[in-house]
Amino acid sequence: MDWRNPFRRRTENTRERWGYLFEWTDLHLTPEQLQPMKHTYDVLAEECLDRLNAISPPQKGTLPRNDSNRAALSSVSGTEEEKKLPLPVPKRDLYALFEEHRDSDPKLAELWREVHNVPEWVDWEQIERGQSVFYRYGGPALIGLAFQSLLGGMGAARVVETLARTGGFSTKVARGRLFETIQHILQCTRSLEGIQPGGEGFASSIRVRFLHAAVRQRIMKLAQERPSYFKVDEWGIPINDLDQVATIGTFSSTLVYLSFPRQGIYLRQQEIDDYLALWRYIGYLLGTPDEWLSTPAKAKAIMESLLYYEVNPSEMSRTMANNIIFALKDEPPTFASADMLTASARWLNGNELCDRLGLKRVSAYYWSLMAGQCLFFIFYCYIYRAFPEADRRRIVRAKEIFWNLFVKAKWALAGTETTFDFKYVPQYDTLTHLGNIGERKARAFSNEMRNLKALGIFLGVLGIGTWVSVKVASHIVERLW
Repeated sequence: MDWRNPFRRRTENTRERWGYLFEWTDLHLTPEQLQPMKHTYDVLAEECLDRLNAISPPQKGTLPRNDSNRAALSSVSGTEEEKKLPLPVPKRDLYALFEEHRDSDPKLAELWREVHNVPEWVDWEQIERGQSVFYRYGGPALIGLAFQSLLGGMGAARVVETLARTGGFSTKVARGRLFETIQHILQCTRSLEGIQPGGEGFASSIRVRFLHAAVRQRIMKLAQERPSYFKVDEWGIPINDLDQVATIGTFSSTLVYLSFPRQGIYLRQQEIDDYLALWRYIGYLLGTPDEWLSTPAKAKAIMESLLYYEVNPSEMSRTMANNIIFALKDEPPTFASADMLTASARWLNGNELCDRLGLKRVSAYYWSLMAGQCLFFIFYCYIYRAFPEADRRRIVRAKEIFWNLFVKAKWALAGTETTFDFKYVPQYDTLTHLGNIGERKARAFSNEMRNLKALGIFLGVLGIGTWVSVKVASHIVERLW
């Protein structure tokens, strides 16, 4: 849905892309200015990954039990056949390995100092306020992250080529990948201690940094052996500095300036400053050039620059976008239909972009459900925001609810927190293919009914208000006459 201001004046600097209007400034970047960042990347993380791989080489498959292991396990309950099965290889935790060996190598020590050296621009009170912003607008934030940041972001054809080669967004695993991403966000936001050095969000951010390095190394190795596999000259280095800036932007400035307003949510300036500061620090931990996020004006300008020049869907973009719809439809916690999910994507990204992404058109009924959802979020978020004490209590509840929904629930991560290990390994024959949307499943509950009720209540209140206003106006007119 394009939220246009009919009274907005256009100037010679006005630009429009995918239904979004903005003013070009000196802070915006041209393709020539963006190009160098496509070929620079987090070299230090790769050097440290090489050291960690030398210390503890990544394992493949399983290791058979040796005789001493069998003897030691002879008292363990189970059948003889079970005892003969190979033991699974324990997953490597690269952060734990990094922490253990941080003083054994100059590069490891350098990275350890870098991530533990809190930049002078970090204000922990502001970071904590930024964490609260996420939960204050938790519902609209999750909708925006799923259907604009992720699904709409698939319009960036160049970045999609990297994602497609991991196979991590096939219909079978896309939902799990989404839950893992949410886990990282929650670990970075549910407590101040979690994002500070040594905390759970801090550790997960370093793990994700190593994961990016591993994917980059693997794709580059395959591309060196077979250049046609990944067009480095055209697409740049996989997970380069520009990709990193864009990714952090999708979690921060895209929400602030696109997703929230298109759902009727407008943050106060202090909230914008705080939320962007939080993601600037997370970006710093991930090895992102954070200067581009140093002010709201810069964050907004590079978001708009990337939207203008980088979003140009390809056939692979269409595949990835439709696979996300397939993976989420009729599944908990929302049990939303494919049409409802598609309506969410179209509301947030506009019809022009979604047509290019190959998403089907939906009926007016689903547009009305999206309107109801937005009205529900507007009422819910603004009412609580108006009462600070109630707002604080709700944020505490939201932290627990989100963790239970996306990490502990059996249909999510089932209580098993990912360590962001390298499990989607690019191969020459690994490429994401289009899934089938299929028929709608039977379900016990759907957020669609909530949205319909919210719309009905709004229309009812509007109707009653209109009727009362007419009656009052008529009475006044009669008295005047």
